[in-house]
Amino acid sequence: MQRLCVMGLGYIGLPAAAMLASRGHQVTGCDTDPRVVAAVQAGQAHFQEPDLDMLLAAALTTGRLAAQAVPAPAEVFVIAVPTPLGPGNRADLASVEAATDAIAPLLRPGNLVILESTVPVGTTEALAARLAAARPDLALPRRGFPAPPGCVHLAHCPERVLPGSMLRELVANDRIIGGLTADCAALARDLYAGFVTGRCWVTDSRTAELAKLAENAFRDVNIAFANELAAICEAMEVDPWAAIALANRHPRVAILQPGAGVGGHCIAVDPWFLAEAAPAASGLIRAARAVNEAKPGQVAARIRALAAGLAGGLEPPAVACLGLTYKADVEDLRASPALAIAEDLARDATLRLLCCDPLLATLPPTLAARPGVVLVDVQAALAQADILAILVPHAAFRALSREVFAGRPVVDAVGLLRPA
Repeated sequence: MQRLCVMGLGYIGLPAAAMLASRGHQVTGCDTDPRVVAAVQAGQAHFQEPDLDMLLAAALTTGRLAAQAVPAPAEVFVIAVPTPLGPGNRADLASVEAATDAIAPLLRPGNLVILESTVPVGTTEALAARLAAARPDLALPRRGFPAPPGCVHLAHCPERVLPGSMLRELVANDRIIGGLTADCAALARDLYAGFVTGRCWVTDSRTAELAKLAENAFRDVNIAFANELAAICEAMEVDPWAAIALANRHPRVAILQPGAGVGGHCIAVDPWFLAEAAPAASGLIRAARAVNEAKPGQVAARIRALAAGLAGGLEPPAVACLGLTYKADVEDLRASPALAIAEDLARDATLRLLCCDPLLATLPPTLAARPGVVLVDVQAALAQADILAILVPHAAFRALSREVFAGRPVVDAVGLLRPA
């Protein structure tokens, strides 16, 4: 059993804290948002994730997990805070730096600091330098050199979980363990081996940082190919899903599915960290980002073109946006292309917007302030809409009979209505 302090109780930090507590560690979760701390103290996750509330309640009942606003002394500190894009599509590391500064006074020789946040290559080394400046009394490791005796150890162990399956993947997925030194990596590997059934792959911190970015850039590039192919199919009057399904019958072809764009906290963000580090060598990554970032605007333009053909009635055409979250059956709105489409349409005074998402109880703030935008259930959306825009293939929409979409214009951005 070790004492751990998890900095950040968001989509990554909270499941990790609850999981570590469930394996017998004494865990203090720290978050700067008092609403998050209060929710965790009450045994409730502040986002939807299967079985997380149950795991959280068990950890609190046993006394293995506590939540508070400030960090606590520990043997292991885990930093799992957001790393969004800042101006110029550059990584905003303010939260990582703030978490590092917060734990610096608590560090003792032999402690382990693990960075789980997805970061640009070299960030773990920068953290070591930042800690060395804040605590000159401590020995800090340097990449490529042996660990000095009694040093504070640092490692980058990037998260690899999928919303909706976080707890299962937290345990089952392989993990990358990137230490500033071999000793740092060994200590981190021993911690993760206590709950991970997948393999822990040990490497250096820079390789771990780049591997995580490469995973998400790979997805982004391949989704961009699918989205570009879908645009070509539309121009050629070919069903993109049918064409892709047939192409994928080739034993060495595995084209992904096109959609309304790319969202979430990883795939829409992390490729920019690579492009930032090597602008001249990242032409393909930048092109993929351009393709995927343009897709929501293209979908919105298709919807407006259909609405223009219906204009002239007593009321503006009503467009039902089916789905606002960034992916199916997850309530996460971060970087959601569906939300971007709805926001685009909401700025058009010639339209009425019916937003329908069974995972949301209220409209997002960017839509709630717009006139002519309402949140409705699926039956009201189907009854009142002049145009149906399928933006997210939620289970509630997949369960609908295909007949309910007949008789009016439909923009199916996600292939919900494609033949089996």
